[in-house]
Amino acid sequence: MPGLTTRSDGAATGTGVRSRPRAVLPALCVTQIAGWGIVYYAFPVLLSRITADTGWSAGTVTGAFSLALLVSAAASVPIGRVLDRRGPHLVMTAGSVLAAVALPAVAAAPNLAAFYAAWALAGIAMAATFYQPAFAALTRWWGPDRVRALTIVTLAGGLASTAFAPLTAALAERLDWRATYLVLAAVLAAITIPAHALALRAPWPPATPGQESARPAGADGTARTRPFVLLATAFTLSGFAMYAVVIGLVPLLEERGASPTAAAWALGLGGAGQTLGRTLYASLAARTTVTTRTAVLIALGGATTAALALVPGPIALLALLSVLAGVVRGNLTLLHATAVTDRWGATHYGRLSALLAAPATLAAALAPWAGAALAGALGGYSGLFAALAGSSAVAAVLATRTGLRDAPAA
Repeated sequence: MPGLTTRSDGAATGTGVRSRPRAVLPALCVTQIAGWGIVYYAFPVLLSRITADTGWSAGTVTGAFSLALLVSAAASVPIGRVLDRRGPHLVMTAGSVLAAVALPAVAAAPNLAAFYAAWALAGIAMAATFYQPAFAALTRWWGPDRVRALTIVTLAGGLASTAFAPLTAALAERLDWRATYLVLAAVLAAITIPAHALALRAPWPPATPGQESARPAGADGTARTRPFVLLATAFTLSGFAMYAVVIGLVPLLEERGASPTAAAWALGLGGAGQTLGRTLYASLAARTTVTTRTAVLIALGGATTAALALVPGPIALLALLSVLAGVVRGNLTLLHATAVTDRWGATHYGRLSALLAAPATLAAALAPWAGAALAGALGGYSGLFAALAGSSAVAAVLATRTGLRDAPAA
């Protein structure tokens, strides 16, 4: 891939040569597609088949998947600490092996307890192989050019559902859900284990200290400062709203008279908007300060949510709003990936980014249930979306206070 081979960049590292192993970026692009596509996106495709075969309710089965997300959030912090010290080679290779074990355990689960335990293992694998460790790898190896590398890998990751949701559905037409998971686990192992084992072997370079990361307080001290606490709170409120919007978009559109097929297409177009948004982030980052773009992007997310709450139709206009919401979500993914480095440097990126992401991951796990409950209490999905817009507005206000000149948190 042009421009991504090893080069000297002593100014960036302060220590001499920064090594950019040429296999890292293409390998991570492929493994993010496979990992997200198989471990994450296959589940909603197989959900109805799992419930039909086992007799477990959809809520009970979904609870196992939510448990995986909760475990992923908890595991991400100690995994982030290992990433800072050792790099991604051991973490992502071991995570790939664990994923290849967890999915057959899901498939073979004889009862609900075993099913939940298998998904808990999958949650650890998510923490070790999904975006956070990949972002840590690219941030350290690519230094000042990290935004370009992060953009490329998230663009690839955006293809995960496009590639594996249809494949999963096709397999499930010919096999039962258990056999489908076994086939997918074999595909996952064949792709991710050798890719992570071979492509991530390069020496882990020293971090590039940012202006603020050289403080003696270190990662734990930074995590207690007011800017960090406010940023984590803003990302959690915004993340809850974002995931609840994704889950609630189809029922919202159906309330407005859309057919299930039309609503599904609108959701899919939102995914296309997300890919488009990621191509725009580098330009936005070059023209704004980190605090400004954080507040503006979160506010835009709230604005698109409010528009979906207030605009009654036609369906084509609502689909356009879904695309715009997707554009904002695409930018927010890269905003989260660069939030730590843009403020505190790369020295403690793995741990600090995990601490930022953990509460947002918890919010994502709770969003499906909480969104449905709130929709019932608020008289429908229009009321839910209005409340979610309010959550984003609060998050945007908090984001304006995440500049590094703020006083330490109490």
